[in-house]
Amino acid sequence: MDTPTRPHPPPGSSAAVASPNTPTPRPERRPTPPAFSSPLSARLSPQIPQQDRLPLSSSRTPGSLSSGEGVHHTSSPVPQFSTPPGPPIFSSPLRPAAVPFQASPATPQPVAFSWGSSLPTSSSPPYSNGSSELPLHHSADVDESTLESPYVLFSAHKVLKRKKLANVPSLGFGALVSPGREIAPGTEVVHHEPHRCQTCGAYSNLYCEILVGSGQWQCVICKNLNSSDGEYIAPSKEDLRHWPELSSSAIDYVQNGNRPGFVPVSDTRITAPIFLVIDECLDEAHLQHLQGSLHAFVDSLPPTMRLGIITYGRSVSVFDFSEGSVASADVLPGDKSPSQESLKALLYGTGIYLSPVHASLPVVHTIFSSLRPYKLNLPEASRDRCLGTAVEVALAIIRGPSADRTRGIIKRSGGNCRVLVCSGGPNTYGPGSVPHSFSHPNYAYMEKTAMKWMDHLGQEALRHNTTVDILCAGTCPVRIPILQPLAKSSGGVLILHDDFGEAFGVNLQRASSRAAGSHGLFEIRCSDDILVTQVIGPGEEAAVDSHETFKRDSSFCIQMHSVEETQSFALSMETKGDIKNDYVYFQFAVRYSNIYHTDISRVITVRLPTVDSVSMYLRSIQENAAAVLIAKRTLLHAKTFSDAIDMRLTVDERVKDIAVKYGSQLPKSKLYRFPQELSTLPESLFHLRRGPLLGNIVGHEDERSVLRNLFLNASFDLSLRMLAPRCLMHREGGTFEELPAYDLAMQSNVAVVLDHGTEIFIWLGAELAAQEGKSAAALAACRTLAEELTEHRFPAPRILAFKEGSSQARYFVSRLIPAHKDPPYEQEARFLQLRTLTPEQRTRLKSSFLHFDDYSFCEWMRSLKLVPPEPS
Repeated sequence: MDTPTRPHPPPGSSAAVASPNTPTPRPERRPTPPAFSSPLSARLSPQIPQQDRLPLSSSRTPGSLSSGEGVHHTSSPVPQFSTPPGPPIFSSPLRPAAVPFQASPATPQPVAFSWGSSLPTSSSPPYSNGSSELPLHHSADVDESTLESPYVLFSAHKVLKRKKLANVPSLGFGALVSPGREIAPGTEVVHHEPHRCQTCGAYSNLYCEILVGSGQWQCVICKNLNSSDGEYIAPSKEDLRHWPELSSSAIDYVQNGNRPGFVPVSDTRITAPIFLVIDECLDEAHLQHLQGSLHAFVDSLPPTMRLGIITYGRSVSVFDFSEGSVASADVLPGDKSPSQESLKALLYGTGIYLSPVHASLPVVHTIFSSLRPYKLNLPEASRDRCLGTAVEVALAIIRGPSADRTRGIIKRSGGNCRVLVCSGGPNTYGPGSVPHSFSHPNYAYMEKTAMKWMDHLGQEALRHNTTVDILCAGTCPVRIPILQPLAKSSGGVLILHDDFGEAFGVNLQRASSRAAGSHGLFEIRCSDDILVTQVIGPGEEAAVDSHETFKRDSSFCIQMHSVEETQSFALSMETKGDIKNDYVYFQFAVRYSNIYHTDISRVITVRLPTVDSVSMYLRSIQENAAAVLIAKRTLLHAKTFSDAIDMRLTVDERVKDIAVKYGSQLPKSKLYRFPQELSTLPESLFHLRRGPLLGNIVGHEDERSVLRNLFLNASFDLSLRMLAPRCLMHREGGTFEELPAYDLAMQSNVAVVLDHGTEIFIWLGAELAAQEGKSAAALAACRTLAEELTEHRFPAPRILAFKEGSSQARYFVSRLIPAHKDPPYEQEARFLQLRTLTPEQRTRLKSSFLHFDDYSFCEWMRSLKLVPPEPS
């Protein structure tokens, strides 16, 4: 990190602060424990920005170097997009989305970690929140309305004091945490060791009570009094604001070049290699698309990036760049793992298998051009592919010769390496393979064995800081249950594409360029009143000996597979009993090594107020965050299509339970009115139960499985879009109006963009399509908008455009809520744009619907004996 060290006042100094050009020397400090410590296990999940950060005071001295001001607020203004003939502007605010809920135990349970499975854990020891009064209440001046964390998003900004109301499982309480997010505005970066509680391991923060006379600080988690070695001694509390950790809710503690086992270099991100592992069993049409994507991919790489190429079929071909302008390859058998002798011949021979792009670009293009289509007359699923052996060889070359120990230093080829697998079919040959046919008598056993072998290979890659991303394309089923463990255990992703064309090429580029940290440990600490019951996300329970422990440490510690901005963790929480305090505290800490091998400890501390009023609590609920949390908990149990059907019924029950617990019953009726404070939540849950995550609009189980795994680990923004699509109607002048995602948006004289996370659809009405000039301009504007919406999204979605009445239009219509069967007054209540249509336009709109045998949203609510909430 290039951020300069921030100056700190010496003990006993006045409020004066040294300028950035002349930093004040920091007193000598004794080493403090590592950033993570917990003997307990935890459950991981996705990330999100949070709201409720608190600075010390609104007044600041002119020379103050750290401030709560400028903190990024997630509720940003509506974005504008530049499209011809002018930048589209949304004329209506964004609509929140919600997600289905899954029950958690009625009584607090120990936390469990989930990436698709759960691990048992022991409960944390109870602590007392009682403590003696301190002379200075440092945290009292914090203005909670001015701070919002880009790393954490809670499902509510307040916590109910009464346990019985707070722990309603149908709604639940939790947070989405994105520990690997890029440094956001307002995050302080410091270059000194943090102060940590000697009892529980928590970090000092802006909510700590401090005795300015002695410099002692009280931990907000366990209430223990700790020494600051005299550093927090100050004439007044105003002087303490110059310490970044006492004035900002998000702190990055940065230590450069202290990781053992690596030789410091100027830019290890550039030296970290990428290995392409390419399927050579493709038909000609697929191969031509793949060649085009590969050519564009290598042209986009930095000149100093080291690249290796392996192709696989029945054998593994490792391309050698030592021959100058001539492409040659060493061939290994694919029916078994490479022997030590063959690996020694590769590693200690004269071949160069990882070469900088600038030195080998012509040869690389020659290799791609020389690839030939599969010659034998065999179905795609019956072709021999030794994918497992090919990845083994790539990992062996990345590791290099067994540690070259010179002067006690282990030299490695570089960390944060990536293996990018381009596959068009299943692994059917060699280790980790399954038979070509599902009818094989031992298929079930061989599949289970292959899954274990792939999981082990992924763990081996993770141990050597290598991520395996698997990008599949084509129409041949790739047996997702076999390949998913390899990508998951290494910290990578598995993505499906229709072909090896544009979307595949974009994802290949974004997979290679996304930043990934390693050696990540994620800690969660909460007030004694709060119990973390579940964590869902890309990680696993951390071993006790992998992190430091403290004598009364109640934290949950997670070993992260990789540390990336596109990931998040979903935390489910409950209260242990009735809360008597006015606030509860949460601290999230992640320690990892970034792409430059710099050790970073990121600490985020949040304080939430507690309330007795249910209405105040409901008004504080962030419906989008609550929906995503509910959806992640639900999809964790939807491992198969039959499970998904069961989860749809679970969603129905959760919606009814929320109405019963928090809504109101109509007089002289069995109907319940859904709480108006949560008016958008049931609609989002309706999208969940009928959309691609739980519904049947996606045809193959491979696709559904990949979408669910991606959703469980995705960032909040992508999760929200995958859950509830965003509908944007093109208007004359190049503007876009955001509309509810109802089929009533299909008006024949307009163009509509539907963003559903992993796919974007552009629909042109028949009347508009008949006008060549207008339709071309509208289509260009929609395409520009789609590209801007997904410029940094990973995986990059496929973008499909079609006209009203075409066969492909069903992809678009199936993701919209069918409202055409509702009474006119309900249609107009939920789709205000209908009020501006002429009778002729209404007639055309009614005739354009594709009729599906499906409930409308209002019909679904009435089937649950609920009154639909009024649109907000």
